[in-house]
Amino acid sequence: MNNYVISPAFDEHRRARRQIRSFVRRQGRLTKGQQHALNALWPAMGVDYQAQLLNFTTLFGRSAPVTLEVGFGMGASLITMAATHPEQNFIGIEVHLPGVGSCLAGAQKAGVSNLRVMCHDAVEAMEQMIPNASLALVQLFFADPWHKARHNKRRIIQTSFVELVGHKLTVGGIFHMVTDWQSYAKHMLSVMSDAVFFRNLSSTGDYVPRPASRPLTKFEQRAQRLGYSVWDLMFVKQSEP
Repeated sequence: MNNYVISPAFDEHRRARRQIRSFVRRQGRLTKGQQHALNALWPAMGVDYQAQLLNFTTLFGRSAPVTLEVGFGMGASLITMAATHPEQNFIGIEVHLPGVGSCLAGAQKAGVSNLRVMCHDAVEAMEQMIPNASLALVQLFFADPWHKARHNKRRIIQTSFVELVGHKLTVGGIFHMVTDWQSYAKHMLSVMSDAVFFRNLSSTGDYVPRPASRPLTKFEQRAQRLGYSVWDLMFVKQSEP
């Protein structure tokens, strides 16, 4: 697998441009199991970054609706969804290798064959590799809230990213977001409400009840134990951006 998650952009003097990222890559230490999974399973389930559009039928060996999850963490909920919906295809993008290794190992243990993973900057991967109007569902669960005001610009939910998601979803496709930070939930709602090509699926114009289709992760269970609320936002693409 390629050992990088960012393709540097250069100016006319070949100096790397400084770009605002929505993540900080915390490499962490790989366990033996995670490293083994990366070595053994990446050829079958991993997708290396390349500035070329994917052919999903070729990638999965069949044609089926595709769900893309941005930032899957350790991959537990993504694996559960792939196992629960074998009739669908799933792609997960994550920048942290331990999480990618855990996801690969978990997928093998669960016996799922409808999941592929990438280890790269999700924005760049979506721009360069995901065909327009090709996704049935985009998931963004518990993204870094960058809760300090001076860091809010790093939040992945910004107008440019919402437009990118809008291009990649089919008409009728769903963008599902989840956060346990109320200020980020309000930020998401504000940005999404300005995107006229999306329609809020909430009957009250804000948040939806937790869908039964979304697995309850250890992260969310911990948030509940600490007394945190969780906000789900679901928007359907109704037209092209």
